[in-house]
Amino acid sequence: MAMIEVKSEITGTVWQVKKRPGESVEEGDTLIVIESMKMEIPVITEDAGVVKEVRVKEKDPVAEGEVVAVIEG
Repeated sequence: MAMIEVKSEITGTVWQVKKRPGESVEEGDTLIVIESMKMEIPVITEDAGVVKEVRVKEKDPVAEGEVVAVIEG
């Protein structure tokens, strides 16, 4: 199984963590929602698998390109 790093595409603040370690995800599922400039931007997985790690929590700042979760697919 491959480990897939899911990265933030924008700088902002984690508004909501929607998936937790151990949960299954499908392609297109929202893992995390980031608030940036008063907009809510979903971080979506491009691969199906199981969430192995969520590296952020709500209210954490995130930078563009930062790994926010790892999926085993």
